Amino acid sequence: MSQVTLRGLALSLLFAGLSGYAVSASSAEPPRTAGAVDLQRYQGTWYELARLPMFFQRNCAQSEAQYQLQEDGSVAVTNRCRTQAGEWQEAKGQAVAQVEGQTDKLWVRFDNWFSNLFPGLTKGDYWVLYLDASYQTALVGNPNLEYLWLLSRTPQVSAQTQAQLLDEARARGYDTSGLIWRTAESAITP
Repeated sequence: MSQVTLRGLALSLLFAGLSGYAVSASSAEPPRTAGAVDLQRYQGTWYELARLPMFFQRNCAQSEAQYQLQEDGSVAVTNRCRTQAGEWQEAKGQAVAQVEGQTDKLWVRFDNWFSNLFPGLTKGDYWVLYLDASYQTALVGNPNLEYLWLLSRTPQVSAQTQAQLLDEARARGYDTSGLIWRTAESAITP
């Protein structure tokens, strides 16, 4: 990855961390979460089906996340993004419970120079809002309803599953009209 790309990725992650830290002025209730999440079952690869627009993913056509439960109860995070030009960008971080023993609300912090300098400012909310019983689909967002990801263990889902995820997101107060959907694999130039 070029130095310019690394610098851009670091700045993007900085904005992501700061935006996760910001408190919304909205009086709306935070969305309800999935409740207890079995992090052992949650670990592995998740594909982004759709997301609300955000600065740090502005060039992403396909994104995926790899979660690995650690012995100390934290979760190692590797986010990958494939751009329209076919380049892969990657960021590594760590997720920890916001409240000991509550696994549906995590803090995520990515490894970059700004996070290392100001660790308290660069952690972002990662709330598991919905998780199906088989741990095959999930909704992840934050308490101020600015960020939302529709995730699946597979890069594509049925129309019925997609509709269910959209219904779950709307039930939590999200406006889904602005979702950016995963680009088909064949549409990306290598």
